Amino acid sequence: MDVALLLEYGWVLLILIALEGILAADNALVIATMVKHLPENKRKKALFYGLAGAFVFRFGSLFVISYLVHIWQIQAIGALYLFGIAIYHIMRKHVLKPRKKKATDINRGSGFWATVIKVELADIAFAVDSILAAVALAVTLPTTNLPTIGGLDGGHFAIILTGGIIGLVIMRFAAGYFVTLLDRRPGLETAAFLVVAWVGVKLAVYAMSHPELAIVSEEFGKGTTWKIIFWSVLLLIGVGGWFLSKEKPKNTGEEETIV
Repeated sequence: MDVALLLEYGWVLLILIALEGILAADNALVIATMVKHLPENKRKKALFYGLAGAFVFRFGSLFVISYLVHIWQIQAIGALYLFGIAIYHIMRKHVLKPRKKKATDINRGSGFWATVIKVELADIAFAVDSILAAVALAVTLPTTNLPTIGGLDGGHFAIILTGGIIGLVIMRFAAGYFVTLLDRRPGLETAAFLVVAWVGVKLAVYAMSHPELAIVSEEFGKGTTWKIIFWSVLLLIGVGGWFLSKEKPKNTGEEETIV
């Protein structure tokens, strides 16, 4: 790879790490809530099974998507899915605003294995979110001389795989920091899902430039103009999310630790 190509791949990887961090924090917070009602020894086991499930489902979805990624219908469904989860999370936070559940309401009556099943089902959704976002960021990168894996260029596959591994590491070891950051700057979560929606736009443009659909030209979908537009808006969302998110005072009370 030449220097320009390495820089472009490195930039996408940095964006992917930041996005994975926010998504992993959100995912870890959900899983922590799911297992909260269990005794501590069983809670740790449920979290272990949850992490194992995240590993299996994330890599399973990567290998499935690697064979289907060049089908424009799959690209379109992926774009709609990313739009959907972004809209759902933003509406849940700013429009629906459901009441806070009491500790006695959360998973009432759920035994250990029922809780594990719920965690694994959540893992499937999280894996699809993560891999689709990574695929959308990677597929328009320049191709490399690395061997093709499934339907993906080897370089694209490596970026997505690296992002997936980093997401798992963050979920296990650094999610607590990101949860604290989201608590202090809640606007970052909205910015993260705006990024997810914008990545969905990227995947939609990629689908529309597919030769079988050709709604927009393939040159535009993979060209410099669209890349400049995409990265400029992405940077604007990220910077705007940081500076427009008001920092809340640090909570001096007891905080729950995510294992």
